[in-house]
Amino acid sequence: MKSAITISLVPEARGGPFVYWDDLAAGFAAAARHGFDAVEIFPPAANAVSVGQARELMERHSLKVAAVGTGAGWVRHKLRLTDPDPAVRAKAREFIYGIINLAGYLGAPAIIGSMQGRWEGAVAREQALDWLAEELQALSERAAAHQQVLLYEPLNRYETNLCNRNADAADFVTTRGLKNVRLLCDLYHMNIEEQNLAESLRQTGALVGHVHFADSNRRAIGLGHTDAGPIVAALRDIGYAGYLSAEILPLPDAETAAARTIESFRRLV
Repeated sequence: MKSAITISLVPEARGGPFVYWDDLAAGFAAAARHGFDAVEIFPPAANAVSVGQARELMERHSLKVAAVGTGAGWVRHKLRLTDPDPAVRAKAREFIYGIINLAGYLGAPAIIGSMQGRWEGAVAREQALDWLAEELQALSERAAAHQQVLLYEPLNRYETNLCNRNADAADFVTTRGLKNVRLLCDLYHMNIEEQNLAESLRQTGALVGHVHFADSNRRAIGLGHTDAGPIVAALRDIGYAGYLSAEILPLPDAETAAARTIESFRRLV
């Protein structure tokens, strides 16, 4: 397993669970200084990040890009893949296509989290899931063109009412035949929804494509109530070799959060 830490470039997401903010170059430098293997980037749009600059930073600091997030599509533009308006769904798809291309050029997968949306009002759950499956199929085909998977993240009940548990998301991906989609398993969301985090990961098995390494309070591992030892053991048991990425609050400050994360990673992994 490998370590990663988050960099947000989205002003509207300020106060959210990202360790470094606003400055891509500074975030890369800090990640390298702490000894991380990679960074996870959350851009406001695909054209907000220069592929050339990012590649130069990757080479200079010997870092990979673990994943690229699409959350700005919701936070900034209010785009959802399950919006009842087909024009909004089309705009959401185009926004994500751009992020998938950016991520692909950097050798990374893209994440679908908050842009999945929810079912409500006149839209029934099955209709929303039909739309989501249709969009994930198209998006995962774009990811496959870059030889990447697409990461779909089950979120807790306060953020979506589509798939909250890993088992629900795994069943959705499997029954809908989404062969190039893997799950992003976020320990913070799992702490809210899962009865047993380690067992949930074991049951999810090969569908685990990425892990957000966060404690129960969304702070660095070791600063909350989550027992990370059994979780890492479960990931070893299923042969997971991907990233443990710190999508966490920068508390008490970014440098302490980063230092605590890499300390826990080295101790556990």
